[in-house]
Amino acid sequence: MSPIRVSDWRKLPLSLADLCIETTLRCGQSFRWRKIDNEWNCVLYGRLLSLKQDKTHLHYKVNSPTVPPSLTPPLSAEDQPESESESDDDTEALLRHYFSLKHDLTALYDQWSNSDPNFRKKAPKFTGIRILSQSPWEALIAFICSSNNNISRISQMVHKLCIHYGPLIGHIGGEAFHDFPTPQALSGKKVEAHLRELGFGYRAKYIAETARLVSEEKPEGWLESLINPDNPGWSTTKTNETAESPTYRHAHEQLLLLSGVGPKVADCVCLMGLGWDEAIPVDTHVWQIAQRDYKFGKVKTKTFSKAMYDAVGDHFRNIWGKQAGWAQSVLFTANLKSFSEQASGKVEVVDVKVEVKEVEEDIAADRPTSRSRKKRQVAVKEVVKTEELTSVEPTRVSKRRRTRN
Repeated sequence: MSPIRVSDWRKLPLSLADLCIETTLRCGQSFRWRKIDNEWNCVLYGRLLSLKQDKTHLHYKVNSPTVPPSLTPPLSAEDQPESESESDDDTEALLRHYFSLKHDLTALYDQWSNSDPNFRKKAPKFTGIRILSQSPWEALIAFICSSNNNISRISQMVHKLCIHYGPLIGHIGGEAFHDFPTPQALSGKKVEAHLRELGFGYRAKYIAETARLVSEEKPEGWLESLINPDNPGWSTTKTNETAESPTYRHAHEQLLLLSGVGPKVADCVCLMGLGWDEAIPVDTHVWQIAQRDYKFGKVKTKTFSKAMYDAVGDHFRNIWGKQAGWAQSVLFTANLKSFSEQASGKVEVVDVKVEVKEVEEDIAADRPTSRSRKKRQVAVKEVVKTEELTSVEPTRVSKRRRTRN
């Protein structure tokens, strides 16, 4: 591993209404951010970033190897950093791109609130949620892992991919941080068997086959060619300039040709990897929201057809407009079990329980003929309960929380 260059802490003026990393980085968009000592850490494009936030600023620090490793996607020779200052200077630009800071989030929340009473009700407790502009390749593989899975297990799988197939960039607090593996790294003949050993199950075949298709059969820059031109990616990979401008529908259809990619995974990649803000990934959470809050469908069911999938997406696009995927992410987050306290508002109540126990005790232990008597011991226990401040419609909760499936 190359020597690491560590920058000083820098800061961007951002309120919690403009961006809340505590929510945005935990709501099932990216699965590689790790929190250590109240700092969020992740490798993006060969640099190890550390973030923390207060009410007025986003603070960031970058740990960069002096010689860049193989990246996802790789940098061309002319794009290699020429100096330390030049390499450091574009970190702010990277963060602005990654957190999609060009969009006025307050104005968007106002727009969605004016057009949707349900959004207006839920949004005040979930401000600052932005759609991340991630690498299309990382988004593709991460959401293939999301099939019938939850955020915790998806994060574990993505972490395993990075450890076993991604380049090591540095350490924080004794923990190793790797970049995301390239398509070439995941296309080897033994990858599928190894991933099965690591607990990926049927997803192992999808990952290995998709990596092979992207790295060997598709032209270079094919995945990047599906990016929304209005939201260009950070990638330096060259695409076919003579090709027609892509559309959301075209990108979605192309992704469906890949192994392990269905409509929901394709929409996740479109929204969070390709910059198509109108994409609505309809999973069990969004389907539940559509039925419960928007009276969608005549009968409540856990499953839905492709026609219903499309109808839900179109319904929300009609309500929220061209950035419907952003609005959907706010309600999706509010519906996650891990954010239930934030969604409902809860107060701690101390419940005092008094336990009385009877024990036998000798009246006079030094007398051989002494009799024993019973003595009561009183124990006071304080049990902290959590009670909701607002009523919530009862729903069936499975033993295992699933997300984006």
